[in-house]
Amino acid sequence: MRLTRYFLPVLKENPAEAQIVSHRLMLRAGMIKQASAGIYSWLPLGFKVLRKIENIVHEEQMRAGHIPMLMPTLQSADLWRESGRYDDYGEEMLRITDRHGRDMLYGPTNEELITDIFRAHVSSYRDLPLTLYHIQWKFRDEIRPRFGVMRGREFLMKDGYNFDLTKEDALHAYNRHLVSYLRTYERMGLQAIPMRADSGPIGGDDTHEFLVLAETGESEVFYDSAVTDIQLGEREIDYDDVDQCRAVMEEFTALYARTDETHDEAKFNEIPEERRRSARGIEVGQIFYFGTKYSAAMGATVQGPDGKPVEVHMGSHGIGVSRLLGAIIEASHDDNGIIWPEGVTPFHAGIVNLKQGDAEADAACEAIYAAMTAVGLEPLYDDREERAGAKFATMDLIGLPWRITVGPRGLKNGVVELTSRRTGENEELPPEEAVQRLAAIYEGHMVRGI
Repeated sequence: MRLTRYFLPVLKENPAEAQIVSHRLMLRAGMIKQASAGIYSWLPLGFKVLRKIENIVHEEQMRAGHIPMLMPTLQSADLWRESGRYDDYGEEMLRITDRHGRDMLYGPTNEELITDIFRAHVSSYRDLPLTLYHIQWKFRDEIRPRFGVMRGREFLMKDGYNFDLTKEDALHAYNRHLVSYLRTYERMGLQAIPMRADSGPIGGDDTHEFLVLAETGESEVFYDSAVTDIQLGEREIDYDDVDQCRAVMEEFTALYARTDETHDEAKFNEIPEERRRSARGIEVGQIFYFGTKYSAAMGATVQGPDGKPVEVHMGSHGIGVSRLLGAIIEASHDDNGIIWPEGVTPFHAGIVNLKQGDAEADAACEAIYAAMTAVGLEPLYDDREERAGAKFATMDLIGLPWRITVGPRGLKNGVVELTSRRTGENEELPPEEAVQRLAAIYEGHMVRGI
């Protein structure tokens, strides 16, 4: 992509309505535009990152054996009355009536709908275990939408639902999801700490939220600082191995880490004082085990091994896909703009031509562009007739992890400049070596999609 042909409406000034850094930078970088309170249009750059995040979520869900599908945004109120949640959910639910007078709602979550799908098509224990998930737009009518995509009314979310014959099987699904979520967040350059949380309107006794530490987080959290030293890393996990998944869950949840709703001061004080931490956290996901809450209410049973009907055990598991953009920016930025981790960057590197119109510089940029494309990388070529300072400022603002700078002076010596956005370090390399270096950096970061 070339900037002269791209739609990138960057802003020079900080928008007055933006209260936190991610909202400010997303507006300035031309990623989103507010359509109405808490509802945004996703412009090309923002949409590109959104899809990168969505595809990582898909990859890790399918790696864990979960099956993608798609449910509608609008749901029948009758299903929610059947579960008993229609009146309980509160004013965050957008309730509507269609032209035939039928009560409908814009789905804030999908427990009822997926249970209805399950009970219509699954009747035997031999079809279990089963985990279905989708990534779909949700709507919750927040009383005070703010902070851009961090607390909007319309948002993109992955929610998955497991169906199992026994509680033990369902708790394995819980642990399996925890492992897959840890891998998902680490691929995005985030450390998301699983914390014991409150189940809220979803229900159930077992639940963990995944929180990214940030000053602008909406939740107060309390934790043992040693928990930040644990990483899943590159270890291979067999998702069918009950003991292996349980061991990872215990490793990541053994140390104290809780949100303010479940905070226990007495247990917190048992931690050595030098390791006690309180901070703010951004919730980016949550997993639940709620047993037979929905299957009992809605008649979701299977025939067990003895021929008798068994109410299936269930859990649900959500990741805030659109919210993750804000969380990543909150965790990875500086005074000049965003710093995208390699796993989610909209373009792998920017190409800056210091002397547009110079035959040698133009040819070198075109060659680098072609070479990057040939090895599967996506460059963003700033081919505008702009001064160098403006080009550098744009690249810093939109946060591409790497920049190749091409100018007549360097080309006389046969080199271009490769710059790391995160460290600011520069290295002079022949153009072909710069491309090879980028290909090596991004090996393992390429996202395939669903």
